[in-house]
Amino acid sequence: MVEPGNPIDRLRAELPAAPDAAALIDAWLRYLVSEKQLAEKTILSYLRDLRDFLLFMQDHEGRQPDRAMLEGMDVAGFRSWLAHRRGREVTNRSTARALSAIRNFYRYFDRTGQMHNQAIQAIRTPKVPHAVPRPLSETAAARVIDDVALGDEKTEPWVDARDAAVITMLYGCGLRIGEALGLDRHVAPLGDSLMVTGKGNKQRLVPILPVVRDAVNTYLALCPLPLPPKGPLFVGVRGKRLNPRIIQGRIQLLRSALGLPPSATPHALRHSFATHLLSSGGDLRTIQELLGHASLKSTQHYTEVDTDRLLDIYDKAHPGGKG
Repeated sequence: MVEPGNPIDRLRAELPAAPDAAALIDAWLRYLVSEKQLAEKTILSYLRDLRDFLLFMQDHEGRQPDRAMLEGMDVAGFRSWLAHRRGREVTNRSTARALSAIRNFYRYFDRTGQMHNQAIQAIRTPKVPHAVPRPLSETAAARVIDDVALGDEKTEPWVDARDAAVITMLYGCGLRIGEALGLDRHVAPLGDSLMVTGKGNKQRLVPILPVVRDAVNTYLALCPLPLPPKGPLFVGVRGKRLNPRIIQGRIQLLRSALGLPPSATPHALRHSFATHLLSSGGDLRTIQELLGHASLKSTQHYTEVDTDRLLDIYDKAHPGGKG
């Protein structure tokens, strides 16, 4: 199922559960890993939410949760768990995500006929504020890339080139940071397109702009470390796969230096890619495919960003506006 000693196993061992409930949890975990093939980060998130739920049940009942307790959880019990989270000042967004995980847990057993609990269906998801992506402007995105490429006197030239290549891929290809750092050396030199593995191990083909290709080639030419074909494309100073925190930290420094808002993050570059494509006439279906969104609904958020930007421009330019 999963390799001994990995983060999933370690977190699984922390879940309070009687033997019959533990067997159910292991069956669900096998489903998430083997059948759904979810990313490790997603599975860990599910397990943390399940742990929170089980700990509440244990405190509430005074014993480890067993199969009968899970199956007999009623509407009042689920609502008590949600109220408990509110008392801890957990955000509605976090609780909505946790409730989704618990629904997934129960839905699996209902579908496989191993356990039935209809009460979970009566629980309403907490209202979550509608979040609109906050992209950088075209100018700000270009400044971020240029400033990284120019370098920092405290870092070596190959490190600056590496960070510039990663950031250029985030903006130029619309990649998630995990997708960029998950690339292996054999993909370079880059061609006109690249096969990227995203969430749920789903693959998509993204076009490669010359500026992206050049940035990666510059990094490869300067990197002094051995990069075997089956090893990572982007490495840290010790030759291991680059940690996302390095790129996050680099952009955090740039935010201060360039006077950018806190919303300027690596993921904001992906938002910028989508928004700027839409502004240039790109259609939603194409952008959905390039981003690897499972649902068009996720991509449609960018229409709101673009509309807001156009209205702001109109408001400033119109004789009766702010401008």
